[in-house]
Amino acid sequence: MNYKLRTIFFSGPWYKRVAVWIATFIIAIILFFIAVDCNFCYLFGRSPGFDDIKDPVVNEASEVYTCDEVLMGRYFNENRTPVTFEEISPVLIRTLIDTEDERFYQHHGIDVVGLFSAIKDIMRGRARGASTITQQLAKNLFRVRTQYSTGLLGRLPGIKILIMKAKEWNVALKLEWVFSKEEILTMYLNTVDFGSNAYGIKTAARTFFGTTPDALTYEQAATLVGLLKATSFYNPRLNPHNSLQRRNTVLQLVYDHHHIFLNGLEASAAQFDSLLALPIALRTRTTESYQDGMAPYFREALKSYIDSLCSQGFVPGYDAINKLDLDADGLRIYTSIDSRMQAYAEDAVQKQMQAIQKRFNDHWRYSNPWQNARRQEISNFAEDIARRSPYGKYLEAKYQGNADSVDFYLRQPHSVRLFSYDGPILQEMSTIDSVRYMLRFMHTGFVAIEPDTRFVRAWVGDIDFHSWQMDNVRAVHQPGSTFKLFVYTEAMNQGLNPIDHRPDSYIAFVDTIAGKPKIWAPHNANGYFSNREVSLKSAFAMSINSVAVRVGMECGVHNIAKTAYAMGIKTKLQEMRSLVLGSSEVNLLEMVNSYCTVANDGRYNMPLLVERIEDRDGNLIYQARKNENKAISYRSAYLMQRMLVGGLSGTSGGLWHYIRPFYADTEFGGKTGTSNNHADAWFIGVTPKLVGGVWVGGEYPSIHFRTGQLGQGSKTALPIFGEFIQSVLSDEHFSKYRAKFPPAKGIDSRLWIGSSYSYQRPDTTTFDYDFSGSSSSSDATYGGQEQTYSEESTPEQKEEGDEE
Repeated sequence: MNYKLRTIFFSGPWYKRVAVWIATFIIAIILFFIAVDCNFCYLFGRSPGFDDIKDPVVNEASEVYTCDEVLMGRYFNENRTPVTFEEISPVLIRTLIDTEDERFYQHHGIDVVGLFSAIKDIMRGRARGASTITQQLAKNLFRVRTQYSTGLLGRLPGIKILIMKAKEWNVALKLEWVFSKEEILTMYLNTVDFGSNAYGIKTAARTFFGTTPDALTYEQAATLVGLLKATSFYNPRLNPHNSLQRRNTVLQLVYDHHHIFLNGLEASAAQFDSLLALPIALRTRTTESYQDGMAPYFREALKSYIDSLCSQGFVPGYDAINKLDLDADGLRIYTSIDSRMQAYAEDAVQKQMQAIQKRFNDHWRYSNPWQNARRQEISNFAEDIARRSPYGKYLEAKYQGNADSVDFYLRQPHSVRLFSYDGPILQEMSTIDSVRYMLRFMHTGFVAIEPDTRFVRAWVGDIDFHSWQMDNVRAVHQPGSTFKLFVYTEAMNQGLNPIDHRPDSYIAFVDTIAGKPKIWAPHNANGYFSNREVSLKSAFAMSINSVAVRVGMECGVHNIAKTAYAMGIKTKLQEMRSLVLGSSEVNLLEMVNSYCTVANDGRYNMPLLVERIEDRDGNLIYQARKNENKAISYRSAYLMQRMLVGGLSGTSGGLWHYIRPFYADTEFGGKTGTSNNHADAWFIGVTPKLVGGVWVGGEYPSIHFRTGQLGQGSKTALPIFGEFIQSVLSDEHFSKYRAKFPPAKGIDSRLWIGSSYSYQRPDTTTFDYDFSGSSSSSDATYGGQEQTYSEESTPEQKEEGDEE
């Protein structure tokens, strides 16, 4: 046998020996490729099979739409949106082939002619690539150099690159076997990275030129194809000179292949020279980010919401472990947000917060607003925040905790991007000074929900997402008197009625804290008690703390907490006496949803952020459905609806300024709330078809107005809701939101309609309030002067033990 082999390889005419050696080499190469593809003896690692080739998984950006199908934004790791072959300009196709793979239509994945040409050029010292478009697609789709191992042999020096190259060739051959040339070109252009976070031709055309793939011109197509050689070096934004040279090189290749046509005719030399002389006209925009688009706070919340849907089994085929990948699955997410209502909400926030900011700046003109309960400035407040910032932590690590070095660099001026209502500004200042500047801004959160569907129609998390990522729709704050909704709802649950009376007088409780007696004596916001019997509807409307505390103690704090949970509160409540005045922190979303439970006749449902989700192929994988349950009785809900309507004759009277034109056919209710020291200001407005809530406050609780006239909920939060609801109801598209609560079913109207209440001061000045829900008075006044009832206790109350 050995003799025969030696005869075949080493004897006979030379040309036979050469032919045998060539044939043997070819057979060895084929056997090597087969061994690599089937991972012979686990020596080469796994390769993509035909099933992988037929259904390749490509990371696609998920698109988020409003309920009226306006694109809100995208989620992505790779910002990619696929297109079809018909959506790609023939100009781009010709440019790509002429530049990257001129024999594309002649080979079957591997260009043998190009391969030998590349070898010849390498031998002459002019190294160049020989990968075909199909081979490049194989790398883009399957990343055989990173996602697939090279087996045991891949650990040997020099062998690993051979195995990876063999896998790419195998995949290229399979791609050519499975797909047409047009499909390969489409997949390539949909997967390739153009730099600047632009993956795929659709995103690249939009990012660099603000156009679509079917409208690309010769010079634009040449610029994009030129990027493929080196996405940074030839980036037209980063290196415009390099990009222009590369573009013209690409144009020359297309011209040499006689593929430039102008007005239906092949371009002349003069026309081609004119084309080369054109500058690169980029679209003036920054690199697209997933944060770009409408309602960024909402889209951040949407991520965890969809995760929750998967975890709870609402999306078939997904669970707590196997979740939808918003950054890669190419989903079409149709949310509950209405683009027009979102715009109205953002406009209301901008308009009112700018006015509030002006008042706040005037109020604290000569001093810093970060002060304690005794109205003393908190020392080193901004400095401590600067040290806790990412830059402060970096300096702490770099200088190994040396306080002098950290403070030195925190005080060094540098260019800083700062927020302003006129747009971002750049200034030279130190980190500490920039912190001081940003701390002086007031903040807000707004959300609007339909009580019958529970679809969230508008969501504004703060005044500027790029400057502050904390979402005040989801962040917890003390709700103040807006929490009294649960106190009086539980009172209705236990059989009380709006016309029942309780005394407005001094009340105190003695507790033992740390072995010492402690007195909690809540005050009314106005600082005095009328010492008279007050109806519950009057006490609720005017936010009289003494009555709310008496009712709360009568009903039981635990029972009130249970009712709050049933109606929509998810945050853990601190079950102490001061809970009845809103001392336990909750978030705006759950408060507004709880008010929706009242408006929806006592039926609870979770807030719905998504109407439906489709996969990348357009298949419906999730559809929102009602999942209501009875939280409170119809009787309690209806009586609380009347109590809320009565609120417009009390502390919510300022809403009349916005709703008067709509009062004939729309019913309104509301409740204000303000926490201690005016740190948190709230308003929740209610109509039968739409409920909206607002929170206003500083970035930290110690930053706030010093007086109720400036800082209470009726002065800061209420106008934002007023502006929003006025805009919505003025829009004929939203005529469905004009409605009144249906008449009572089986409830005696005498339970909430009674005589007016005369509230008497110690000086015997009186004013009558009509709480029937049909008052023609828009403002509650004493002797012609506006009497405002803020819901917070006096600053001293906190020190006296507002919380147990």
